[in-house]
Amino acid sequence: MKTALLTLDYINDIVAPQGRIARCAGHVAARGALAAANRGIALARERQWLVIHVKVGFSPSYVEMPQGSPIFSRAGQFQALNLQGEGTAFHPELDVRAEDAVVVKHRVSPFYATALEAVLRAHGIERLVVAGVSSTWAVQAAARDAHDRDYRVAVLEPACAAADEDEHRASMRQLAAIADIVSQEQLEAL
Repeated sequence: MKTALLTLDYINDIVAPQGRIARCAGHVAARGALAAANRGIALARERQWLVIHVKVGFSPSYVEMPQGSPIFSRAGQFQALNLQGEGTAFHPELDVRAEDAVVVKHRVSPFYATALEAVLRAHGIERLVVAGVSSTWAVQAAARDAHDRDYRVAVLEPACAAADEDEHRASMRQLAAIADIVSQEQLEAL
């Protein structure tokens, strides 16, 4: 089955302790989510799966930012998620390479108004392995939207994080209805 690994929002503003909206940074560190993501990326490359890194961000004018969104409306105020700043650079520990696809999103879902689906179709992808931050928002949105587009979905659980363990676990329980929640060992068996 043609598979792609999708990493979500492992950017400095979100996963680095000094990030402008680093609500999940402590949980990312405590779970070792970046190291788990890199193990998933290494396996994907070994299996010749497409690797796609997604980042959320806005131009410096924040023209793409939804003004009425509680989750995004304060980004401009904090100068967070500025695509021309270091905050939207992928965390330096994440193994991003020139041959990987990079998708920029302006909403929670990586499918909304992005090139993601075109990239997936161009490569004949049938299954998505999702990893990222936060389990509650980006991972949920990606898995749900992929499911509704008829992709098989697996969530690489050790590579996901949220604000805390309770929030993360609740998200994984919800996603289990539409996706396979997998460990590194289970990913290797796919």
